[in-house]
Amino acid sequence: QVQLVESGGGLVQAGGSLRLSCAASGSISVIRTMGWFRQAPGKEREFVAAISWSGSTTDYTDSIKGRFTISRDNAKNTVYLQMNSLKPEDTAVYSCAARQGFSAPFNLYRSYGYWGQGTQVTVSS
Repeated sequence: QVQLVESGGGLVQAGGSLRLSCAASGSISVIRTMGWFRQAPGKEREFVAAISWSGSTTDYTDSIKGRFTISRDNAKNTVYLQMNSLKPEDTAVYSCAARQGFSAPFNLYRSYGYWGQGTQVTVSS
């Protein structure tokens, strides 16, 4: 089993920044890809970004390209999501996910078998 714990969410004004962290523990040797998804009230879960465990491959949804950056620190078994130039429409619960597969596509939430509890990000206008 893999356990994922997110942190770093909060309330920020539009144009501000937040960095989310996702610490993995347990059977982390099976992880090949980690991703971030978000879900706003009344909306479907949306892919945000993903990174291979080696860090060699990343993927982003179009709406956050140029503003968000996903990275990982394997020594800490942690993946980060740096979010800059935040907009009110970025408000959502952000969840970290991990999977054993390493092939594209990375944006299918059903392909991820491990999930964190989620962290709230609220961007005020």
